[in-house]
Amino acid sequence: MKLYTKTGDGGTTGLYGADRVSKAHPRVEAYGAVDELNSVLGVVRAHNRAEAQDAGLDGDLNYLQNALYDLGADLSTRTGSPYEKNVSRLDDRDLSDIEGMIDRYMEAAPPIRWFIQPGGTLTAAQLQVARAVARRAERDVIRLMEVEETNHAAQVYLNRLSDLLFAMARVVNHRAGLDEEAAQKGDRRPAGDQNA
Repeated sequence: MKLYTKTGDGGTTGLYGADRVSKAHPRVEAYGAVDELNSVLGVVRAHNRAEAQDAGLDGDLNYLQNALYDLGADLSTRTGSPYEKNVSRLDDRDLSDIEGMIDRYMEAAPPIRWFIQPGGTLTAAQLQVARAVARRAERDVIRLMEVEETNHAAQVYLNRLSDLLFAMARVVNHRAGLDEEAAQKGDRRPAGDQNA
């Protein structure tokens, strides 16, 4: 089987259910952002394995990657499609599960005292990148919801997921013994700027 099909050379792609739409369609943008987020979580897992070997974090990230596969399938299938019965749509149970994870990570992190600069270990910094991608994916899903019927739980899940990724980054840095760096407002001159 060849990887390339040439069917997308005209700028369209197939949704699950054989509908063809522009590759710039809001539905494609939404599930494309979710795919990107899943890939970023793969990078997080690679950093985690290289740095800390935190098996609990790796297991949670594996769970999230599988949930994102389901979310991508959810978003690539129009409501009312005959293929909809083959898709595991996110629901209230998924939302409850991710809220439990957020609570667990927040309990393991120090209290938030200020706006936090993204950074720290490679794993934590990459979790912050994932958080930002999750926020963009959520915006893409909201744009899709404005033009087509879409599973509302998808948007809520991405909203919660960005919170979870933030909490995970904080715990990773805390376990590594790194103090969180406060975002500085006002004086933004580089440390070596002699004209300050």
